[in-house]
Amino acid sequence: MLPLTEQQIRTSFVNCSRREAAQLTLPSDLADLRWDRLDYLGWIDRKAPLRSSVVVPVDDGVVGVTLRAPEVASRRRAVCAWCEDVYATDDVSMYVARRAGAAGRNGDTLGTLVCTDFVCSRNVRRKPTLVEAGQDPAGVVQRRIETLREHSVRFVREVLRES
Repeated sequence: MLPLTEQQIRTSFVNCSRREAAQLTLPSDLADLRWDRLDYLGWIDRKAPLRSSVVVPVDDGVVGVTLRAPEVASRRRAVCAWCEDVYATDDVSMYVARRAGAAGRNGDTLGTLVCTDFVCSRNVRRKPTLVEAGQDPAGVVQRRIETLREHSVRFVREVLRES
């Protein structure tokens, strides 16, 4: 993922108003992020813990989506729908996004199971086990990265889709 500025992030949001996007609390460490090791940028709003956001590269740009974060009690053992990591299943949550446009204003939402702390990029880059890797460990990691990118883009496109 290419480095993003605060302005690029704020203008990327498609399922909230400009005012809401301007009021979002962004990650404080944007300059320190390892952008080359991120497939999307995701964070929990530290001032409003039930609000989260993701910014996903789509085609030649980025699309931001605000999410309603789960309460701590709703976290469960599950497989993340984006990274599909079968080892990091302890902290996966159901996130819900308003759809973009008129559908979202009318209350239409879309949910997905995602790693609660948005660590999918780290999960897909972990060293494969012998069973997973076989003769091609680098290929396993590359396929995981491609799958994560496909799944996150598919979710964002579904948020954008007219009902």
